[in-house]
Amino acid sequence: MADMPPPDEDKRAGKKRGGRSGKVADFRYKRPSQHDEAHRGGKSNGRAHGPSPRTTHPKRVHRPGEAYAALDLGTNNCRLLIARPSGRDFTVIDAFSRVVKLGEDLAKTGRLSDEAMDRALGALSVCADKLRRRNVRLARSVATEACRRAANGPKFIERVRDETGIALDIISAEEEARLAVLGCHILLENGDGPAVIFDIGGGSTELVLLEPDGKIPRIIDWQSVPWGVISLTDTVGRGEDTRDARIDRYARMRKIVSGSFAPFADRIAGAATKDDIRLLGTSGTVTTLASLHLELPHYDRNAVDGLIVPATAMRDISEQLSGMSPSERSQLPCIGQDRADLVVAGCAILDSILDLWPAERLGVADRGIREGILRSLMAAERQSARALQALNETRAGQNRA
Repeated sequence: MADMPPPDEDKRAGKKRGGRSGKVADFRYKRPSQHDEAHRGGKSNGRAHGPSPRTTHPKRVHRPGEAYAALDLGTNNCRLLIARPSGRDFTVIDAFSRVVKLGEDLAKTGRLSDEAMDRALGALSVCADKLRRRNVRLARSVATEACRRAANGPKFIERVRDETGIALDIISAEEEARLAVLGCHILLENGDGPAVIFDIGGGSTELVLLEPDGKIPRIIDWQSVPWGVISLTDTVGRGEDTRDARIDRYARMRKIVSGSFAPFADRIAGAATKDDIRLLGTSGTVTTLASLHLELPHYDRNAVDGLIVPATAMRDISEQLSGMSPSERSQLPCIGQDRADLVVAGCAILDSILDLWPAERLGVADRGIREGILRSLMAAERQSARALQALNETRAGQNRA
């Protein structure tokens, strides 16, 4: 086991903050009500508010031009997708992504810092502006590990609602894993063997064991550990003055993560020995390493999303990066200053995943939670439309009778 416990080990062993929800119409972008304004003395803080609330009627079906939105506020990034249905899929009409480092120093303090919250609110205000300009019918906004773990997470959620009109839902780790699978499973390699999908975030990593079962794979087992690129980096520290110190730091990261993964590794050990096992990762870590593998001069989503990379190649790149100084890493294409101090933690997590699930190849996905949310929203709408059609047909038959 790791010689350092996860920062929220007690919480994970007992009660969970956040919860799984099947609702889709409750997670709206709402302008603060007159009651809220009156409660604050009618003062305006100058931040953009969300659009006026629309009544969500269960019998209403999608109309041309209307859009759906998915917002994911993670420990490191704030991301938004706005899309319109296109057959059984969707077409993205607007998007936004910004590094906000909401979970910076959270592992040490247990709280979201004022600076981190201000960064996140700035990004969320941009999202609110985009949502106001687009004809968004349904939207869902989620917050993940940083808000789950922080003592002031719920207060921050209230502040976001008051200042931007965005109603964030702090989802459980299980719901986070489910949405990630729903968003990217289509990129799994063809095959009959079991598969693992993983999501390396800023504050946590989710692993899901799947058994192919029809159009949507069946989840057999899953685990979330509170180690992401920010939480692991903050916990281990940034002592990288010499190559020996960097190698030792990387080894400590690997030991911590492997210890946390151990229960899941034991449970899936039998499946890991089967033929044709498959592996798919969705995160900035895998897309960055895939870009380095392709030697891209700058990031290209079209080249990376859906790429299949030899697992040994990813391990080799991880080993090289772990020995470099932050300044050396920052000079590499597709890493830059933002990822230079965090990518090594992602490499340590990826290496540990490849230990417990030794697939020969790794699928790379530049999609995940947001796409999973959009698919959930649209599927719920289609189901409502079918139910309404069946009800109308039943009533028409009764009237004829």
